[in-house]
Amino acid sequence: GENRLLQAQGRPEFIAAAPSMRPVLDAITRVGPSDANVLITGEHGSGKEVVAQTLHALSSRASRPLVAVNTGALSEGVFESEIFGHVKGAFTDARTDRIGRFELADGGTIFLDEIGNVPIRQQAKLLRVLESGEIERLGSSRSRRVDVRVISATNTDLQAACTTGQFREDLLFRLNTVEIHVPPLRERRDDVPLLVRH
Repeated sequence: GENRLLQAQGRPEFIAAAPSMRPVLDAITRVGPSDANVLITGEHGSGKEVVAQTLHALSSRASRPLVAVNTGALSEGVFESEIFGHVKGAFTDARTDRIGRFELADGGTIFLDEIGNVPIRQQAKLLRVLESGEIERLGSSRSRRVDVRVISATNTDLQAACTTGQFREDLLFRLNTVEIHVPPLRERRDDVPLLVRH
């Protein structure tokens, strides 16, 4: 029924029958079709990536790529090259040009998981892309326009991280046009048998 959002072809099945998931489904249905940046909050394993996939599938960008990046797994040295790309010779191992994730997501959606783990220096660079809509590959002076919707996810309290100076408030403001909080499974008991059967 209606508690299984989106079973259309090629879309993830989003299983959520528990009453605590009602607001999540309502939010996804409401903001999915928009171009608003969305911050998904919730514990590890609460299904934040499925929420991101569903938001993308509901949007006008559904036919374009959804590019997922686990920013928490990127070391500071690799971050820029992964996210923005690089040109040949930008650093010792840069033997070819590399297209970054933002360029790959052009016209589509980028999903930045574990956004709270991005080092403060790189946060500034991320903010610049969100403000200008332009990226520069590492080692290149040419900027390229990108049209990307940003969906990010975190299991940390970013507001608290802003207070302690570990996260930029202006970046949080850009990422968090809409916040969707996904409750942990222990608050979604009705979903467990459905998820197990799935």
